[in-house]
Amino acid sequence: MKGIFGEGCPYRPHRFITMYTKNSGMIKKILKLKQEKNAVILAHNYERPEIQDIADFVGDSLALSIQASQTDADVILFCGVDFMAESAAILSPDKTVLIPDTDAKCPMAAMITEQELIEMKQMHPDACVVCYVNTSAAVKAESDVCCTSANAVEVVKSLDCDEIIFVPDKNLALYAARFTEKKIIPWDGYCPTHHQILPYDIMDAKKRHPDAEVLVHPECRPEVIDLADGVYSTGGMVQHAMDSHFDEFIIGTESGMLHRLEKDVPSKRFYAVSDYTICPAMKMVTLSEVARSLENLEYVVTIPADVQKKAKHALDRMIEVKRGS
Repeated sequence: MKGIFGEGCPYRPHRFITMYTKNSGMIKKILKLKQEKNAVILAHNYERPEIQDIADFVGDSLALSIQASQTDADVILFCGVDFMAESAAILSPDKTVLIPDTDAKCPMAAMITEQELIEMKQMHPDACVVCYVNTSAAVKAESDVCCTSANAVEVVKSLDCDEIIFVPDKNLALYAARFTEKKIIPWDGYCPTHHQILPYDIMDAKKRHPDAEVLVHPECRPEVIDLADGVYSTGGMVQHAMDSHFDEFIIGTESGMLHRLEKDVPSKRFYAVSDYTICPAMKMVTLSEVARSLENLEYVVTIPADVQKKAKHALDRMIEVKRGS
């Protein structure tokens, strides 16, 4: 079972000395452009290691957008997929938001459209709509409240509704349903990377690493979650690894997460649950694309004013749930 740097390898600084030597010219160019444009670079935990390493902030998608909105940067460059850059544009309408590669699209977010959600709402007129942040701005605008993988349960419990339409991730919906008596009506969407993790992969990884704690993302199948020691968002995985008495961990999420964990918790070992937990869209952004994006200020993410206002309301309502807890 190989992680990003080989089986069972802890964080190895010399690996990055080689990386930085190879890309030193491009990195210098990016840093210079970032200063000239007064830009902040965000990178999701699933991005390539070299992209994470040149970012100002690395983390979960919504947390990154919130962090960027609180800076005095004029430009936000989001290294991630389409809905992430849209969220940044929703929360920072006065800043220029860039996505380096317009082909970096989240397949799960593409599994539901604004019109499909409208039709679902018509079928369940008494239901509230909880929208995972992994959706387009247009879908957020048709939702009552957004949620993240970390607070989905909390958001569902906060609503004064007996029925909840939950879009687009059926696995996250089923996970939230474990902790509430409310009727959850899931949309039939899923993250292909997490959905392809099977119980066999967990059991096989446990055989290979019997002393490791198994951490999986709530986007995984219910039968995979049943085999895990803990279920966490990517940010939650980092915190848990820091706090846990375990020294080894099997990580059931996109493989880019191993880089973040190995940097932040270098004294412990991390193993990918399988060799195929890779999201192609998350690996599209390269250093050269980051440099081009900053140099030419492309590609600018724009949200229609009416959509931005309604989508922000759904995001703000989620943030208020957290403040009230």
